[in-house]
Amino acid sequence: QGAVKRQALYACSTCTPPGAEPAGICLACSYECHGTHRLFELYTKRNFRCDCGNSKFKNLQCKLLPEKGKVNSGNKYNDNFYGLYCTCKRPYPDPEDEIPDEMIQCIVCEDWFHGRHLGAVPPESGDFHEMVCQACMKRCHFLWAYAPQLAGKEIPPLTKANSLEDDGIFLKVEESEEQKKEIKKESGVEHHDTKEEKQLEQFNEPSTSSGYCSKFLQKFPMEIAETTSEFSFCKLKELQSKPFVKKDTATFWPSNWRSKLCTCEDCSKMYSELEVQFLTDECDTVLAYENKGTSDQETERRDPLMDTLNSMNRVQQVELICEYNDLKTELTDYLRRFADEGTVVKREDIQHFFEEFQSRKRRRTNRMQYYCS
Repeated sequence: QGAVKRQALYACSTCTPPGAEPAGICLACSYECHGTHRLFELYTKRNFRCDCGNSKFKNLQCKLLPEKGKVNSGNKYNDNFYGLYCTCKRPYPDPEDEIPDEMIQCIVCEDWFHGRHLGAVPPESGDFHEMVCQACMKRCHFLWAYAPQLAGKEIPPLTKANSLEDDGIFLKVEESEEQKKEIKKESGVEHHDTKEEKQLEQFNEPSTSSGYCSKFLQKFPMEIAETTSEFSFCKLKELQSKPFVKKDTATFWPSNWRSKLCTCEDCSKMYSELEVQFLTDECDTVLAYENKGTSDQETERRDPLMDTLNSMNRVQQVELICEYNDLKTELTDYLRRFADEGTVVKREDIQHFFEEFQSRKRRRTNRMQYYCS
C-alpha cells in the first residue's frame, strides 16, 4: 500500500542488529516473516512503508510481497529501531532502571521519553492529550506562541514573572481583565457583559467603520479566525505580537489543540518547510488510530446472518432461519461422528456433506405441495 498514514511497527534485531542499517517491519511481516526472531515493538509511526525483504535485509525475502523496492526513501528512522529510547538512549523496559516512570511519546519526532527527562513535570492528573518534546519545541518554535492559551490548561494562569521558573509550561506573563474573560469563555464559562454582547451583534451587521473592526480583531483574534472567513487573518502573527516566554522544556497539549492552529497560506507553507503538516490533521493522532481500530473490530464482530436478516422481509427471514437451523443441526451431527471416532475431518468429507445436504433439500422441495384457499 506504500507509505501507510499510521501503522504499528516492529524492528527485528535478528535481521538488523546494532551497526546494521535501521529498518522497520509491519505487523503482518512480524508474524509471517519474523515469527521466531527477536523484535522491538515501536508502537505506531506515521507515513512508513514496511522494509521487510528490501536491501536492508541481506538474507531474507518477504513472504507476503517478494518484489520490493531496494529502499524506502520516505521512511524516517531513529534510535527506537535499535530498541533505545529517550534522551538517555536506554532500552524499555530497562532492567537497570529502578525508578518507576512512564514513557510518553512525542507527537512530532515520535520518540519515547521518560517523564523525568522532559524538562517539565507532566500534569499530575494526566489530563493532557499529546506531548511535544524539548528538541521538537526548539525546531517548531512557533508553538511557543500558542502555549499560553493551549498548553497546560490545567495550570492556573500566572501573573508574576518570577513564578515562571517553577513550571515547565509557558504561560502568559501578564493578563488583563479582557484576557481573563477570554480564558473563561474557552473553558466553557459564559461571562459576557451587555456591552460585549452588543459589540458581537454589531459585528455581524454591515459596518463601514474600519477602526471598529480593527479594535474588535485585536480583542477577539482566536474567535474571529474560527468563526469567519471574511478576513485573511493569521492567528499566529496575532499571538506572536503578544508577550510569551520560552524555556527548554517539553509541553503538554489538550485534546482539541490541533484544531486551534492557524491554517492560513503563510502558516501552511511554514508547516511544509518544517515537515509537520500533520499537526493540523486531527485524524493523525494516536487516539484517532486506536478509535479506528476499535471501530473495525466491532464491525468484524457483527453477525453476518443478522445483517442478512435485516435486509429481508418477514417471509424471507423465516425461511432463512429454518434453513440455517437445519444446516446447523445436520452439520453438528455429521461432525460428531468424526469426534467420536477420533478421525480427522478432510476436505472431501466437507464436500460430501454439502452435496448430500443439497440433494436432501431438493428432494424435500420437490415433494412440497402448495394449496390456495
